[in-house]
Amino acid sequence: MEALNLNPTTTPKSCLPKTYFLKAPLLPCTFKPTVSPHNCQIHRRSFKKTPFSLTTACKLKTPQDNKKNNTKSNKIAKQIILSEGGPPPLAEESGGAGGSEESPAKLGSGSGVMGLVKRLPRRVLSVLSYLPLAIGEMFAIAGLMALGTFIDQGEAPDFYFDKYPESNPVLGIFTWRWVLTLGFDHMFTSPIFLALLALLGASLMACTYTTQIPLVKVARRWNFLQSSEAINKQEFSESLPRASIQDLGVVLMGAGYEVFLKGPSLYAFRGLAGRFAPIGVHLAMLLIMVGGTLSATGSFKGTVTVPQGLNFVIGDVMGPIGFLSKPTEAFNTEVHVNRFYMTYYDSGEVSQFYTDLSLLDLEGKEVLRKTISVNNPLRYGGITIYQTDWSISALQVLKNNEGPFNLAVAPLKINGDKKLYGTFLPVGDVNSPDVKGISMLARDLQSIVLYDQEGKFAGIRRPSSKLPIEIDGTKVVIVDAIGSSGLDLKTDPGVPVVYAGFGALMLTTCISFLSHSQIWAIQDGTAVIVGGKTNRAKGEFPEEMNRLLDRVPELVNSSLSRQSDSIVG
Repeated sequence: MEALNLNPTTTPKSCLPKTYFLKAPLLPCTFKPTVSPHNCQIHRRSFKKTPFSLTTACKLKTPQDNKKNNTKSNKIAKQIILSEGGPPPLAEESGGAGGSEESPAKLGSGSGVMGLVKRLPRRVLSVLSYLPLAIGEMFAIAGLMALGTFIDQGEAPDFYFDKYPESNPVLGIFTWRWVLTLGFDHMFTSPIFLALLALLGASLMACTYTTQIPLVKVARRWNFLQSSEAINKQEFSESLPRASIQDLGVVLMGAGYEVFLKGPSLYAFRGLAGRFAPIGVHLAMLLIMVGGTLSATGSFKGTVTVPQGLNFVIGDVMGPIGFLSKPTEAFNTEVHVNRFYMTYYDSGEVSQFYTDLSLLDLEGKEVLRKTISVNNPLRYGGITIYQTDWSISALQVLKNNEGPFNLAVAPLKINGDKKLYGTFLPVGDVNSPDVKGISMLARDLQSIVLYDQEGKFAGIRRPSSKLPIEIDGTKVVIVDAIGSSGLDLKTDPGVPVVYAGFGALMLTTCISFLSHSQIWAIQDGTAVIVGGKTNRAKGEFPEEMNRLLDRVPELVNSSLSRQSDSIVG
């Protein structure tokens, strides 16, 4: 017997010069033919006896089914077309050669475009969720952050011209053009850095959508295994020869498992929160990146040095950092420096410095007062004022019992990090081009060193002592040393978001270490087949299972029959 070839390219043979038509049903029938690739075949035999042979597998139908079919349709005419030649080409079916060439092309083009549009999101998601890509993004962001700590941020262009000249490039290629062109002078608001953050955020969301959420959906399903073979394929499997599946469920419930029974099958799980934790980790990382981006693009920043007793307006000293920066009503607040003072170690070194600040509204009314110091800032209306530096602005002195005079103090440049300030008290004709006077130097607010007109050491006085000193016939009293407070002002709207993100990251990271364990069991006669698996703590899981199975009571003969009857019922 040779199977009939239905190749459309086959040339029609003379044995079947015509196409035969059979109309069905020819007679009333109570069965329905069912044609499928497995139960219906057409074979060619020797055409000496019969032109062809047709074998059809039919499904016998009941009278009730026949009545249902009669209510829908009394008679359905069907044609079975048998031909040794191939089916006619599409051009003949569509009714013309011209139309047949255009319609399939249009259909194929439309379906191709639509198919591409439908497949594009999946391809994009698969690319974004590619783990090596996400790891590369994180390394690139870390590299840019390290580079941002190496390159001074927020300086004027002349600073980079001098530090990274083209005549002596760093590593042979790195000059000021790289810094200013790529925005490395403000690294954390540069387009490259923000674009990498956005790309990493998209990768995290894609991974969450394509991987983590489906895993959680699968883990939440009650998946009953109906055969002992499937249970024995699990990471852990054991058989209890004389046990009850209900007793096993009670033991598992006591161990913190969620237990579900369905006939002779049992399914239990524990630690589902461990499956949700990776999603929480991704969301926490997104919060941190969103908060960091908001801080970089929506903040204000300013620095000011204010002498004791003077005022400044917050909005006058703060400038926007990014394109999302918007001032608030608190920018109209006036800050008054009531007092600046310092404390010292026994060795004389500065221990801490403090500034007593008052915040005044537009009407001059004090709304807040606080003494700030290093690591103890003032916060008001989303604005934070930090104590960062200090200096000496003036010396208040009496000259021959006249005054007091405020002598402006200037910082003097010396080697090292030590601070040194100096001023000059004229003696004699102040309008003379060769005017001479008394020089005064100070390292801090607790002692002043005085020198005569020849530059010789004359003595040391503390401002708090009020003791006079006579130099070249001039009586001098140091009344006070007026300090200046160095303040940094900042608004950072992303700080709460970043703190929330880090808190969520720590919590979800701890939760992710919880093991998600699954246990299946089936009652096979008097025996219970148990199997299970876990995603973590794979070494401890078999030991835990053995301890739980040891607690399952063994059934005696009198209870076996009742247990079997209850399961069957």
